[in-house]
Amino acid sequence: MHHVTKTQQFTRSSLDQLFALASKLENERDDSLKGKILASLYYEPSTRTRFSFESAMMRLGGNVLTVENARESSSDVKGETLEDTIRVMNCYADIIVLRHPEEGAADRAAKVSKIPVINAGDGTGQHPTQALLDLYTIHRELGRTDGVHIAVVGNLKYYRAARSLAYLLGKYKDIHLTLVSAPALRMRDDIKAYLKRHNVAFDETEDMQAAMKTADVVYQTRMQKEWMSPEEYEKLAGKYIITRKLADSMKKGAIIIHPLPRVGEIMPEVDDSPHAVYFKQVGYGHSVRMALLRTILTKQK
Repeated sequence: MHHVTKTQQFTRSSLDQLFALASKLENERDDSLKGKILASLYYEPSTRTRFSFESAMMRLGGNVLTVENARESSSDVKGETLEDTIRVMNCYADIIVLRHPEEGAADRAAKVSKIPVINAGDGTGQHPTQALLDLYTIHRELGRTDGVHIAVVGNLKYYRAARSLAYLLGKYKDIHLTLVSAPALRMRDDIKAYLKRHNVAFDETEDMQAAMKTADVVYQTRMQKEWMSPEEYEKLAGKYIITRKLADSMKKGAIIIHPLPRVGEIMPEVDDSPHAVYFKQVGYGHSVRMALLRTILTKQK
């Protein structure tokens, strides 16, 4: 593995190896990446992904160069192309973590980069490391990844992390997806075609309450105002909200996950529910990113 731009790159075997390493690295620090430099290049806002990668690199003994808002504080303002920026970063760092508003930007960067590029979200395309930590959370909390019923709720049309997770789920057995959304926000046809090709059972519904009662995992999403028209957002925001009453209707052992940030789609009183693991999910993500960085950089000559 060199670049990580999409979840289709992973095999079940590579996921098993990555998760085994992530488990070993939980709450650990070492110097395995001492002397290595990560270039954190963000053209969009981020809290968890950016800090998670930077903290992961530091906890492995590495160093970080960071640009928080590259659209305003880098040579992008002067008209420099993404490709040229990546070529320049190759002179300064050993690995690049890139977030960009354009779908396909990570692949563009990877084509011109000699050092590894990790996609930290490219528009409405993919967010592979978020999907990795989502799957790892399911694995850690349920103790399995086969035979899982997952209800993905809300913004399925635009939510890149949900798209990325769907690609990963195609590698497992007896997966059942319930896609809960308004008709205007249904999962795109390319993902549904992928699920059919990989024998992943799925159904579509607008009934969140029924889905939550039967699911092992409820994957809540936010509306993502930045990708929607004002009219579309105004019409659909607030349609799917998890209350404590809904959380209490879930079966024993079922979990609620969310990539965060939340903007009202999970009520605060759900936080102390035994089903709520979205803040633990943040910690799991840190361990997964530590494992990914170490896997990639310790294989570089």
